[in-house]
Amino acid sequence: MLILILKAIFLGLIQGLTEFIPISSSAHLVLIPWLFNWTDPAITSLSFDVSLHIGTLAAVLIFFWRDWITLIKSWFLSIKERKIGADPDRKLAWYVVLGCIPGGIAGVLFESKIDDWFHSPGQPISQLAILVMAAIIVLLALLLLAADKTARHTRDMKEMKFKDALLISVAQAFAIFPGVSRSGSTITAGLALGLKRESAARFSFLLGAPIIFGAGLKSVWDLIQNAQAGTGFTGSELMLFPIGMIVAGVSGFFCIKYLLKYLQSHNTDVFVFYRFGLALLIAVVALIRG
Repeated sequence: MLILILKAIFLGLIQGLTEFIPISSSAHLVLIPWLFNWTDPAITSLSFDVSLHIGTLAAVLIFFWRDWITLIKSWFLSIKERKIGADPDRKLAWYVVLGCIPGGIAGVLFESKIDDWFHSPGQPISQLAILVMAAIIVLLALLLLAADKTARHTRDMKEMKFKDALLISVAQAFAIFPGVSRSGSTITAGLALGLKRESAARFSFLLGAPIIFGAGLKSVWDLIQNAQAGTGFTGSELMLFPIGMIVAGVSGFFCIKYLLKYLQSHNTDVFVFYRFGLALLIAVVALIRG
């Protein structure tokens, strides 16, 4: 059991570090068990994956708590007064709400099929799935590189228009594919639209919170249904979920803090090169294993 706990802690740490950096946390949660041949049903399940995402959701809510209070107040005031006007906070609140729609639709229609391919508790991932993931990782790296190199980086988050929010939210919908990265796709779109790097990252984190919350609720419901059907995890296995969640939340909080500072004065090249290296590594390992 100690080994399983250490694995849960390690995966929680990886989730917290990779959820907000544009290198795809979902891909890492699939790839690490695959690289080390971990087949434990609990830590390779989609439910454990989502529980780690709930940990990083807590990090976003806590780190941006002032922003959330302002946005929630502004949203309710806009409904009460039936007016958005030129208030940037009211606009941003509605951008976050409406921005969840494309991702929510994509999740309902396609996520279960995609997850079945990449999340098979106790079963190894196919070589084809790994190679497809490697290709996706490279593709997003190229898009991020192009967006960062050609962008103007002149606009703040509160200067966003509805069109910008819509395009970024559509980009978020592609994050259902492991390797794309929710933060990677939305930051890339934000940069392409001329947002400053820090502003693109901030909106990315705010936009992803409701989607992660919805996925978390669904995961909790699935766990309850499985427990009632007698097909759920044992008590000791369920203990892994809060452990991984807490580690993901703490590491995610500090990742947000230092990433935003980093993006104030650095470009995204380090993340692009990391993606290239990761894709090469997993492609080579997949081909060697056959």
